[in-house]
Amino acid sequence: MTEILLKRAYADPSDSDGYRILVDRLWPRGLTKQQLEIEKWAKSVTPSSELRKAWHHDPDRFSEFAEHYREELNQNPAVDEFLELLAQHPTVTFVYGAKSEEVNHAVVLRDYLLPQLQS
Repeated sequence: MTEILLKRAYADPSDSDGYRILVDRLWPRGLTKQQLEIEKWAKSVTPSSELRKAWHHDPDRFSEFAEHYREELNQNPAVDEFLELLAQHPTVTFVYGAKSEEVNHAVVLRDYLLPQLQS
C-alpha cells in the first residue's frame, strides 16, 4: 500500500519523502529544479486554472473548492494513470506551494486518491 505524504515546496526535501511529485499547476516561486528535488511534475491532476483562480486560497470557500476539485478529478482521465504511478512506490510525497498546510488542493488530492489505492 502506498503512503502519501504532503510537504510544502519550501520545506527541505528528506530521504523519508520517497518519490516526490510536484502537484501544482504553477512552478513554486523562487525555487530551482535542484532545490525542489522532484521526480515528477503532475500538472494533469491539479485543479484547473479556472477553479484555482476562482478559489484564490480563501479558507472560507475551501469546502466548495474541494467539492468542485473532486468533480474535476472524477472527469479527469489522467487520474487512472496517476494511480498506477503511485501504486509503484511505497512512499510518495505530494509537494505543493500553498502557504497553508491544511487548506490546499494537495490535501483534497491525497484524500481523493487514498481510498482508490487501498481498494
